[in-house]
Amino acid sequence: MSQLVRLIGRRLISLPIMILGAALLVFVIMSFSPTDPARRALGESASPQALENYRAANGLNDPLLQRYFSFVGGWFHGDLGTTSGNVPVTEVVAQAFPITLQLTFLGLLIAIVISAVLGVLAALFRDGWIDQVIRIFSIAALATPSFWLAILLIQWLGEIPGGWGLFPALVSRWVPLFEDPGTYVRNIALPALALGVPVAGSLIRVVRTAMVEELDRDYVRTAIGAGVPYPVVVSRNVLRNALITPVTVLGLRVGYLMGGAVIIEIIFNIQAMGQLILDGVTRNDVFLVQGVTLVVAVAFIVVNIIVDVLYVLINPRIRSI
Repeated sequence: MSQLVRLIGRRLISLPIMILGAALLVFVIMSFSPTDPARRALGESASPQALENYRAANGLNDPLLQRYFSFVGGWFHGDLGTTSGNVPVTEVVAQAFPITLQLTFLGLLIAIVISAVLGVLAALFRDGWIDQVIRIFSIAALATPSFWLAILLIQWLGEIPGGWGLFPALVSRWVPLFEDPGTYVRNIALPALALGVPVAGSLIRVVRTAMVEELDRDYVRTAIGAGVPYPVVVSRNVLRNALITPVTVLGLRVGYLMGGAVIIEIIFNIQAMGQLILDGVTRNDVFLVQGVTLVVAVAFIVVNIIVDVLYVLINPRIRSI
């Protein structure tokens, strides 16, 4: 157990280093933006003296490295700057980020359920007709971009002419889960499906391959020869060992899901991180784009550290590494 604690400690020590690296990358990239924050804040009619006073007051004339440390210092105090509408970026991100997290989590949950069920079935009935059908589905899902699947789902199931009218094509107002569960499910169902199905397509193949490799190992034949029922061997030993590789791949897919959520939110008119980025780019709002991008990057880092810990918990042999 102490080895596991030490490994988790090393991951937590590396967390601030990776966050600082992400902050540096975002800051440097956004520093090349042609938008003048002073003119954005004061307007096109501002006098040169007023612009210069604004730059001096906000440290915009300082060297790049000094501005970076000021940016990081403000970020650790919860200050990401202000939008072009003089609203704190922290405030708008705090309202939008939970929605993106919910959409990402539900898409991830859909991908896990589909890939686990179909991947295990494909391995247990390998080379049979069930395996072939699942293989075709996984290839089709993997080859389908999430944004295109979102449009197809709107056409098939959305409340538009020719659709089945089961779900809203556009989310007019986001409703929290505990405020109105029915409306919440109807709002998030299609976006989550559009996110989760393509990821499930890739994970199905990973789960199937890992299961087949474990089923062919000697300990499975030995356990069955000793009289242990086949379902018990599969559920207690094969599944646990086969989960190691899919969990690792799943950590890499979280970044895809968060990035895909940004596009899906725009398609379904969900007022979350994707809409913030679109608004920031449209209005040349450097601080808004910078803050949203940094928050998403940090979330991706944290999720991957969590996946590393789960990876160790699933495979106790790695705790000694």
